Amino acid sequence: MKQFRGIVLRVMMAWILSSAVDLGAIWQSKRLTFNAGASWASDIALDGSNIYVVWSDDTPGNYEIYFKKSTDGGITWQTAKRLTYTAANSTSPAIAANGSNIYVVWGEYDDVTLGDDIYFKKSSDRGATWQASKRLTNTTDDNYFPYISVAIAVDGSNIYVTWHDDTQGSKEIFFRKSSDGGAHWQAVQRLTYNSGTSADPVIAVRLSNVYVTWHDDTPGNEEIYFRKSADGGANWQTIKRLTFTAGDSLCPSLGVNGAVVFIAWYDDTPGNNEIYCVGSGDGGATWQPIQRLTYTSVWSGYPALAINSSMVGIVYDDTTSGNDEIYWKSSSGSF
Repeated sequence: MKQFRGIVLRVMMAWILSSAVDLGAIWQSKRLTFNAGASWASDIALDGSNIYVVWSDDTPGNYEIYFKKSTDGGITWQTAKRLTYTAANSTSPAIAANGSNIYVVWGEYDDVTLGDDIYFKKSSDRGATWQASKRLTNTTDDNYFPYISVAIAVDGSNIYVTWHDDTQGSKEIFFRKSSDGGAHWQAVQRLTYNSGTSADPVIAVRLSNVYVTWHDDTPGNEEIYFRKSADGGANWQTIKRLTFTAGDSLCPSLGVNGAVVFIAWYDDTPGNNEIYCVGSGDGGATWQPIQRLTYTSVWSGYPALAINSSMVGIVYDDTTSGNDEIYWKSSSGSF
């Protein structure tokens, strides 16, 4: 299920860049699910020693969203909680945490209407109890279940959600915001108006700056695009096309620290997939030259990027050894 490998890689990145331990230390492993069905499409959020994980599982007979928590940095884990009880398929969850508040979004596919919609759920006590689910979209179109793409970012009481939707006839990028912790939601905004397919958005926020990146095939091949709002999503600056290649640039990952923004993706222009990265030191106003990070003879893809005050770190999938392995690259990321 390579479509979701980037989510798995983000688990690694979140741990690496939040940990004060030696990056060369031994990694520990724990199996978190023991179910009769398929557990997949996981995502993670960290808050101090609290670790929150969500995933989709079809053990009940259809896909439902599950949640699991550790309060001691992953040494022990509490019993999993089932967050959804629907006749539809709930999948591809994304999670964010801010203090005692935990937010989860996911896509839900209805076999009867053949429509996909985005749903939201909140816990205000670190996952002990959960409020009722809220439906954030109301469509009748199929957004390619099970590969529903939805992302979430949080800053204080502001929650930002982005997803792709083909209600308009082709996949486009949409956005919605809550400024009161999910109690109320502003109107849905459409961020792209292209003749091609805009898909797989990711989102990051820093104070009032909101950043979204995605890939789009309007030029005739897949390219990476970027858009920014400097006022919390009220208004959006002009879309920027970041890549101009002969091949396909896909699956971007986004990291922000202050005014520094980095985006990583993979591109097949060299004849096989390789990892590329581009950075901005002024919040996306201008961009440094694109850097090619891998030179392999086979395949490198699905990068996950994270950034803090001293490091830009990227993990990615690589088949140079003859099978899929995870590799790591880092940079000081200074401008």
